[in-house]
Amino acid sequence: MSLADKIFIDMCNDILTNGTSTEGEKVRPHWADGTPAYTIKKFGVVNRYDLRKEFPILTLRKTALKSATDEILWIWQSKSNNIKDLHSHIWDEWADENGSIGKAYGYQLGVKHQYKEGMMDQVDRVIYDLKNNPFSRRIMTNIYVHEDLHEMNLYPCAYSMTFNVTQRPGEDRLTLNAILNQRSQDVLAANNWNVVQYSVLVHMLAQVCNMNVGEFVHVIADAHIYDRHVPLIKELISREPLAAPKFTLNPDVHDFYDFTRDDVKLEGYETHEQIKDIPIAI
Repeated sequence: MSLADKIFIDMCNDILTNGTSTEGEKVRPHWADGTPAYTIKKFGVVNRYDLRKEFPILTLRKTALKSATDEILWIWQSKSNNIKDLHSHIWDEWADENGSIGKAYGYQLGVKHQYKEGMMDQVDRVIYDLKNNPFSRRIMTNIYVHEDLHEMNLYPCAYSMTFNVTQRPGEDRLTLNAILNQRSQDVLAANNWNVVQYSVLVHMLAQVCNMNVGEFVHVIADAHIYDRHVPLIKELISREPLAAPKFTLNPDVHDFYDFTRDDVKLEGYETHEQIKDIPIAI
């Protein structure tokens, strides 16, 4: 049984049972027909995934591994804010006529900053520290830049990664762990998508830094299920979890900037049928 499925089911049951409703409150999101998009929400959800034991991809329904990888590389590798550099259409709602989403996501990771070691952007700084100062407690990124919020078409949801390296007894290689901080998450549409793509990122960074993968911790300040998603969630979590697949990453890639979406693979990935036509709040 997939542990990722169990974590997802437990989280959804907790939100539905113990969460609070925003119905009747002043909310920003709305449906395409103009109706306010209310939610059942839970504050401070923390999920832990041991990447050594299992790759955390749902079997309750399919998560598109290569598309998720493509987006994380769009942000972290290309450091792009233009949907023309992306192979999917998930950002179309927030792009302007030129394809730009403003000074958001990849744009922020590509901004160079002055360090003692010279000018680096946030991604290169992470890689530099993992290779040269692995036990630093300051290896992190943050794309929630207040001075640029007015020029972002969407405020960052997943906004900060913190990396922490440990030395496990009896092992020569170090272990890379990471925390993703997320201010808000649409559980049905995005939960496993984010878990998968940032787990891929940890695998990639561990490989190029000659480390083992460790724990991935996902912290969500506002984990919510939209009102029109409740019946879909209930049907989804009633399904029986299947066996977790095996994740593999192309072992020949040793430079983070050489990875492509074709370097990730799953063996034995069997899932229940996909849930189609999920309404997305905007």
